[in-house]
Amino acid sequence: MDRSHLRLNDRSTLLERVVSRLREAILKREFKPGERLVQEELAEAMGVSRMPIREALRQLEKEGLVTLEPHKGAIVTPVTADDIEEIYHLRATLEAMAVERSLPHLTAEDKRTLRQLADDMEQAAAKHDVEEFIQKNAEFHHMMRKGCRWRRAQMILEMLWHGFPPHTPGMLPGQMERSLAEHKEMLQLIEKGDASQLQNVIRKHILRTGEAFKEHLHDARD
Repeated sequence: MDRSHLRLNDRSTLLERVVSRLREAILKREFKPGERLVQEELAEAMGVSRMPIREALRQLEKEGLVTLEPHKGAIVTPVTADDIEEIYHLRATLEAMAVERSLPHLTAEDKRTLRQLADDMEQAAAKHDVEEFIQKNAEFHHMMRKGCRWRRAQMILEMLWHGFPPHTPGMLPGQMERSLAEHKEMLQLIEKGDASQLQNVIRKHILRTGEAFKEHLHDARD
């Protein structure tokens, strides 16, 4: 009997766990900036093979948390307060603009999808299912700006979404509950067609998260 589909799912789940644990350790400075991450040591410490470690390090390189250097391997890249401010201020400005331009083009079906995603996020928060919340949150934000015709803005926003920003619900205490309330407010404004107030709410949501993330990293490093 062919069970290859199980192997893929198991591998995917394992990879997500390895990436999540290494990301958390880097952001909490359990690994210091400039420190070399040795695949064999990580595999032994985490009780896994080198394969998911290698794939996780490639993912973390895309997120800007490690640098893969020839003959040296993975080196931890420092994440500074300036990095966080840059990412979240750019996101706040661009995403607010993109959603404002998207709003007139959102269909009734798009809005039904947004309502369903908000419900899914609420259920995930009630179950404390962080991974489900993260996925639905990303889908909600993508759907909000779906109708924006600015290709460059969309490309830059996709780049800014890579890395740690999507994972803040799993790192910041109370973030799921605050984020859920803010998303419900966004949904109400989308249904009213109030683009101006929607922009304000999105900017405040993203900037608040950025400030909370900076405080969290500062506390974790003390």
